[in-house]
Amino acid sequence: MDDKKIDIGLKLKTLPDKPGVYQYFDKNGTILYVGKAKNLKKRVSSYFKKNHEQAKTYLLVRKIADIQYIVVESEMDALLLENNLIKKYLPKYNIQLKDDKTYPWICVKKEPFPRVFSTRILVKDGSRYYGPYPSGRVMHTLLDLIRDLFPLRTCALDLSANKIEKNAYKVCLEYHIGKCKGPCEGKQKASEYNGMIEQIEGILKGNISSVIQNLKQLMNQASADFRFEEAHDIKTRIEILEKYKAKSTVVSPTIHHVDVVSMVEDNDLFFVNYLVISHGAIIHGITVEVKRKLDETQADIITFVLPELRERFQSEAKEILVENDVDWEMEGVRFFAPQRGDKKALIDLSLRNARSYRMEKIKQEKIKDPEKHTNRILETMKTDLRLKELPVHIECFDNSNIQGTNPVSACVVFKDAKPSKKDYRHFNVQTVEGPDDFATMREAVYRRYRRLLEEDQPLPQLIIIDGGKGQLGAALESLEKLGLRGKIAIIGIAKRLEELFYPGDSLPLYLDKRSETLKVIQHLRNEAHRFGITHHRNRRSKSALNNELETIPGIGEKTVQDLIRTFKSVKRVKEQSEESLASVVGKAKAKVIKQFFGAS
Repeated sequence: MDDKKIDIGLKLKTLPDKPGVYQYFDKNGTILYVGKAKNLKKRVSSYFKKNHEQAKTYLLVRKIADIQYIVVESEMDALLLENNLIKKYLPKYNIQLKDDKTYPWICVKKEPFPRVFSTRILVKDGSRYYGPYPSGRVMHTLLDLIRDLFPLRTCALDLSANKIEKNAYKVCLEYHIGKCKGPCEGKQKASEYNGMIEQIEGILKGNISSVIQNLKQLMNQASADFRFEEAHDIKTRIEILEKYKAKSTVVSPTIHHVDVVSMVEDNDLFFVNYLVISHGAIIHGITVEVKRKLDETQADIITFVLPELRERFQSEAKEILVENDVDWEMEGVRFFAPQRGDKKALIDLSLRNARSYRMEKIKQEKIKDPEKHTNRILETMKTDLRLKELPVHIECFDNSNIQGTNPVSACVVFKDAKPSKKDYRHFNVQTVEGPDDFATMREAVYRRYRRLLEEDQPLPQLIIIDGGKGQLGAALESLEKLGLRGKIAIIGIAKRLEELFYPGDSLPLYLDKRSETLKVIQHLRNEAHRFGITHHRNRRSKSALNNELETIPGIGEKTVQDLIRTFKSVKRVKEQSEESLASVVGKAKAKVIKQFFGAS
């Protein structure tokens, strides 16, 4: 643990709302308690919010000097990881496991015509094990499903080829009731049986799409053959399979002693996550922060941090899993970048923890030093978008019209990467006939910046146009006309693939979907869309409301507004006496209105 004092209050505010395992440490770095949580933020915060009736819990909370956590995929994973860590560290405040109980696994036995059964003992004989399962009921439900789906043998006979050839066995009751196809008498080929085993292992690994597809074909065939009861039974199995998720990312018996290292980059900071895996279980997990000094690459950072972390946790693993290939040699150690399977799942888990730690640090920075947080975002945007200056003031335009009616354009303004709603503007388009997005954008941009220039108001450092190359080109024409082209950075964003277009550049820029720059741009675009749609909806509603009054000869928009403001609705205007109307719009217009609505 770092020597610097940990701000527990700040840590609590920035914990993730995700499942995981938390660890409490005292001031000496000794682990006090390991717990699991469906929601880390809620569970850990609860320790510090309530008065504890038990003296032991009160004493535990008083001793906590640091909190560390590991994010996992599900509650099941959290339960398994908690069990592993308690066995590893035997924390003082945890209930100790007296019987050293192990969780059950599903075994696919290495033998001719493999059996599939549950076990708590892993034997190194080449058999494949899946799990473990924190609930025996879940495991047995899955085994029952497999046996319903596939006619597997349940006997423990030696079904080697020579035994079958000698007719050493006779089929049993399981064959006669259709639960087994009789491989013991050679009634089922090994290739057919092994095909079923492949499908079963697909289910156990969580790769059930192809199995479901095969079952759907069987269901459709049964339905076409009017075997509706069988089709319904298969449909039920498909629904069970679609709801089932068997794969755990925390434990895999095929992985014995490996280290896992991954990182996420944020400007000059690297957040490096390190996991130690022993006998298929995570026994250590930590994320550290490293500041770039020169032009170090991710591989440079890994080779700098890894030896220290391995020494700290006394790891002697011969294999280190990494996200990307590392061109660096370490005596007695092999670097490996998995692309699929259990090891790839561990890399993904490590990355989730690195990203979660990064988000925690960003939230802490936002609370402690909002100005620094804002400057970091603006610096990131300047780099990502290749700008000449910080985009302190950004404006975004979006058009709204439905089949050309009431076209409007919205302009929203962000200052210091946050909405400045008092500066939002909308434009009721004046010069455009019909649905013409390009002409609408051209008018809105021209009117906006002509006014800023006339009033000597500050111009933005960045303009964002919600649309592709066409809308961007229209906006550029207006800037050209005002003499502002090249003086303000401008980009277009296309909705479908979040493509960013630059003037004169035929190829779009794609940002990382998780980047803060893209999130700010999306926030701008969404705000412009919301602001524009709201105004457009109000205009259409007002237009529909006023339409009947505006059709009265001699009655203009100002008179209509006075009537609606006074009487609130067209219906109530119709109900008024001529004298009542005259008090608002005068005798002549009141008479015209009453005559129009058929008054005597």
